[in-house]
Amino acid sequence: MGRRRQAVTIKHVAADAGVSLQTVSRVINNEPNVRPVMKERVQASIDKLGYVPSKAAQQMSGSRSYLILAINDRDLTIADWKAREGRDWVDQMMFGGMLTCAEHGYRMMIELVDTHTDHVERELGAAISALQPDGVILTPPHSENPLITGLLAERNIPFARIGSTQPGPGIAMTMGDTHNARIATEHLLGLGHTAIGFIAGPAEFSLSGWRVAGWQEAMFAAGLSTEGLLEKGDFGFETGLVAARKLLGAANRPTAIIASSDQMSIAVLEAAREYGLEVPRDLSVISFDNSPIVRFTQPALTAIDQPIAATASRAVELLIAARDTPAPTEPVRVKGELVVRDSTAPAPGHNAA
Repeated sequence: MGRRRQAVTIKHVAADAGVSLQTVSRVINNEPNVRPVMKERVQASIDKLGYVPSKAAQQMSGSRSYLILAINDRDLTIADWKAREGRDWVDQMMFGGMLTCAEHGYRMMIELVDTHTDHVERELGAAISALQPDGVILTPPHSENPLITGLLAERNIPFARIGSTQPGPGIAMTMGDTHNARIATEHLLGLGHTAIGFIAGPAEFSLSGWRVAGWQEAMFAAGLSTEGLLEKGDFGFETGLVAARKLLGAANRPTAIIASSDQMSIAVLEAAREYGLEVPRDLSVISFDNSPIVRFTQPALTAIDQPIAATASRAVELLIAARDTPAPTEPVRVKGELVVRDSTAPAPGHNAA
């Protein structure tokens, strides 16, 4: 019985061609800095030995894997998928990221990681070791988790931090949350509203504070007080309902409310019905996110369209460029826009111009 044929490795190719392992890797990855005569020699050895390049060989000596990895929060993502309530953060991120990756010959993968576990470093480290990504996109709250950002910096992997402006490694990116909240408030001010309530998101997301700041800036610029007009939720319907009931049950009931997520805005519509208020005649409502569901509420919700796809697309471009050019030193902002629908109208007693 003959001996089993030994598997051909990159070492066999290098020895046969009389070149280094790194040179073979560069040929396999079609790197531009290989002389044609050297490329022909290596290719001849590959053909002669019947060598099939492995992923490890393709990633030697700094070669690209042509893979961008996006990290999303496991608990939040799974909860959204189970609820099937129309939230499309992951869809939009994949839409923007995958199309841009494809334009550059890259691929994008999504990995779910639990940011609240002590094993986050081990969990993320295992994913990185298996996939060897050329860059990583972090979404809130991962983008401000020092265990995660520290691990990526230690491994010298370029990464983008969406929803973070904190100093530190990585490319800081925002979706213009302060600007977005400001233009939402200014829209209501233009309709004659002076008592504008705001339902913020959880404090663990920096963007929650940025949105509050935008609302406050617009109110203060108009010479208006925000006292008693701020409540908080966790982006979900139930906490949004509690917050909306507090605002609508107060003595200085607002004539308009901005809520920091579509689910909390839908809760505002429910609370308004409980209090016998008609939207938008008695109460105007503006939402954040602009996921598909807000087009089918009664009435359809005016909303800040969060530029998730555009931000993911820009993150991919920056990560691909990071191999050859310095990363931006200032936060990269991709601003959203206000989509006006039927849930906003002039304040009660105010005549529109």
